[in-house]
Amino acid sequence: MTHDPSNDRPSIDELKAVAQPPEHIARYNAEHWAGALYIRHLSIYATKALLPTRISPNGVTWLMIAVGVLGAAAIPFGGIVGPIVAVVAMQLQILLDCSDGEVARWRQRFSPAGIYLDRIGHYLTEAAIPIAIGLRADQWTLSHPLELGAYTAAGLLVAVVVLVNKAFTDLVIVARAKTGRPLLDDVAQTAASKVSGIARVRRLVGHLPFFRAFVAVEASLLALLAAVVDAVHGDLVGTQVLVVVMIPLALVTAAGHLVGVLTSSRLD
Repeated sequence: MTHDPSNDRPSIDELKAVAQPPEHIARYNAEHWAGALYIRHLSIYATKALLPTRISPNGVTWLMIAVGVLGAAAIPFGGIVGPIVAVVAMQLQILLDCSDGEVARWRQRFSPAGIYLDRIGHYLTEAAIPIAIGLRADQWTLSHPLELGAYTAAGLLVAVVVLVNKAFTDLVIVARAKTGRPLLDDVAQTAASKVSGIARVRRLVGHLPFFRAFVAVEASLLALLAAVVDAVHGDLVGTQVLVVVMIPLALVTAAGHLVGVLTSSRLD
C-alpha cells in the first residue's frame, strides 16, 4: 500500500495497513504473545498520538529503554508498590517496542541503529529485573548501597545467564553474516531441532514454558507474585524463593537454547 510518510495524522485504518502488516505480526520469534493478544490493539493508537510530535523511531526506542530500566529499578522499593510499578512499566515498554517499529514503517525510516538500540533495550531490561529481584530479597536500600548479600549475587548470576542466553540468538545472525549466509525467515521450521529426541523435548517444554520467566513482562509478573507472598507472610520469603528458583531455570533455559541452536538448521 502506498502512502504519504509525511502525513502525521493518518486514520487508524490507514496506519494499520502500513504499520501493522500481517507478515510482520505473524513473525514466529519476534512477536511477544501479548502483542497479538492486546498490545498491538493499543500500540496503534499510541503510534497515532506520537506521529504529530515528530519524534523519531529511535526516539521512541530510547523511551522504551528508559521505561524498562526504570521499571526494573522500582522492584526493590515500596513493598508491593515497586513490583506493581514494574509490571505497568513492562506493559508500557512492550507497547513502545511495538510503536517504534510502527512509526518507522509509517515514515519509511529504517536504520541499523534502530535495531541496535532495540536489542540494547531488551538486554538491559531483562538483565536488570533479576538483579532488582535479588536486591529486594536482600532488603537493599539507598541508604546502605554497599550492603549486598547472597541473594543479590544470585540475581547477578541470573542476569549474566540471561544475557548469555540472549546472545545465543543474536550470535546466529553474526555467524551467518560472517559466512555470507542470508538472514533466516522468522518461522517455526528454522528453529526446529533436526534431532528427533530433542525436538520432542522442546515440544513438551512448550507446554510448560518456564523459559519465559526471563522475558520482561513475565519476569515482572513473577516479581509481583513474589511480592504478594511477601506481603501475606510479612517477610521476604516469596522474593527469596523466587531468586533461588531462577538460578536452575536460567541455566536449563540457556543450555536448552544452545542445544536447540546447534541442532537446528539455523547454522546450516
